[in-house]
Amino acid sequence: MATEPKQMRPIWHFVGLILLVIGGLVIISGIFNAISPPEELTILQEIHPDLWWGGLMVLVGLFFLWTNKNKTR
Repeated sequence: MATEPKQMRPIWHFVGLILLVIGGLVIISGIFNAISPPEELTILQEIHPDLWWGGLMVLVGLFFLWTNKNKTR
């Protein structure tokens, strides 16, 4: 009964996971700030950059996961 050696995932798979999780947290923070804005306004707050950057991070994370889903070393 021989066991096969475990296959390792490439680093880009884990980078995709990290970007996906952190991007999701940034989007949740952006939604909270859009619903309940802080008392002190910041420059360009009306364009909600946290939603844009969170969305970009999620998209890049999904791209990395998609391109590395079946790759092992």
